[in-house]
Parts: sequence; structure tokens; C-alpha cells
Amino acid sequence: MILKIFTDGGSKGNPGPSAIGIVGYTEEGKEILRHREDIGRATNNEAEYTAVIKALELIHFQISNFKFQINRIDLYSDSRLMVNQLNGLFKIKKAHIRNFVFKVRILESELRLPVYYHHIRREENKVADALVNGNLKDEI
Repeated sequence: MILKIFTDGGSKGNPGPSAIGIVGYTEEGKEILRHREDIGRATNNEAEYTAVIKALELIHFQISNFKFQINRIDLYSDSRLMVNQLNGLFKIKKAHIRNFVFKVRILESELRLPVYYHHIRREENKVADALVNGNLKDEI
């Protein structure tokens, strides 16, 4: 089973008050995870990375509650920069962003599952985006 996770992070002011949104689906399209959280003051990039880290933490914490075997995680984000950095295509120049990537790699190793990062258009990330903007509740 492939677990499909959509993440988004946003900041009003960049930096400014920020939030993250996460939604997860089974291969069949059944929603199994939804989370929204205010994260305080951050930049857009920091919020995007925080969303990925929180998503991997939630999966790690809840994996034993899932009623199916997960073989891999496909993570989707509309942050082209972050996806390309996580895929090793773009250099990471700022130390604090390297720290985010380091946390992601630790969580990947703890999950012991392959994680693939995919860039999508904002229009394909509507639910996670709506969570960030407070337009949806963070309950399934």
C-alpha cells in the first residue's frame, strides 16, 4: 500500500504568523489523516519543512493504528524548492534549512520505508492549502 501525503505550509508576512496543513490518503483515495497547526512565526520555507516533518512524525506515531501495511510513502507538496532540495536536485545554502533536512532524514530512517517527494501545482494541493488558511477543520 502506498500512503499519499499532501503537505503545505504558509506564512503571513514571510516571516510572520504561520501554519501547516497535512492530509493523507490510501491508494484508493480514502482520507485517513488530517492535521492543521499554527506554528508561530516562520518563513514560508520553514513552514513547508515543518509540515513535512510533522507529517512524518504523525505517520511514525500512528503507523501501528493503520489497518493496512504501508510499503512506501509518496509525499506531495507545492513547494518546488523544498521538493527539489529533499530530492537532492537543489543545493541547501542556509544552515537552518540543512537542519530541517537532517530532521527529515532521521524520520525517514525511523520509518524504515521509502519516501518519495513530488512537486505538484497549488491547485492539486487544495485540501492541505485550505487547512493552512483555516478554511477546513483538522478532523476527518
